[in-house]
Amino acid sequence: MTSCGGVTGNAGPLIGILAWEQGSDGQLSQLEELKGNILHADTFGFPLLCRRVPGASFQTVVREPRQALVEAMINAAKELEELGVSGITTSCGFNALFQREVSAAVRVPFFSSPLLLVPLALASLGGADAVGVITADARYLRREHLEAVGIRETERVVTVGLEESREFTRVLDDPNARLETSRLEAEVVELAVRLVRSHPRIGAIVLECTDLPPFSAAIRQATRLVTLDAVTLVNLLHAGLVS
Repeated sequence: MTSCGGVTGNAGPLIGILAWEQGSDGQLSQLEELKGNILHADTFGFPLLCRRVPGASFQTVVREPRQALVEAMINAAKELEELGVSGITTSCGFNALFQREVSAAVRVPFFSSPLLLVPLALASLGGADAVGVITADARYLRREHLEAVGIRETERVVTVGLEESREFTRVLDDPNARLETSRLEAEVVELAVRLVRSHPRIGAIVLECTDLPPFSAAIRQATRLVTLDAVTLVNLLHAGLVS
């Protein structure tokens, strides 16, 4: 169990984060070093408590979600609960698939994924508009993920994935890769701009991937659209909790 940032002292309710197993994501852990990542120590002005979930990785959560992982997540969530957290979230938006099981097993609010923000974004738009979702890998984001967090109008969700980013896939696949942040930011912004140009009905963007908030400002500037992310979700959770 480790602290994952924020300030110490009386800063209101404590939030717990369920994160991937240490070392399981290879070089992607470099993204945690960027301010704005929810696991970075300086992203929030309040403390968070992290629990690494045994067996949780890009493979077992994104590419090949395993139901056996739910028990490990529930156990980790209960440990956080016993340590006094007032709410729990996760470090991967693909955990949306486990929203119902984990939330039913704990007494505190559980926010599995930034995808929970999609219904909010859809409600803010006209019926003819859509929400663009930037995900870690669009090939694996299924209708089940969306429906698990209450997205009923799935036809109004348009996705693009980081499998189209050369820098992201290089860091994901190469055990010796060093992240080039500026290149990744440029590619992520390009993905967002291309998504909006291809689908003019998009009126807002939600970043499913919790590694993307460091680039949210650049996406907003380039697309001129409301862009919601994991930091939005954690701040919303913190603001609504009782300490």
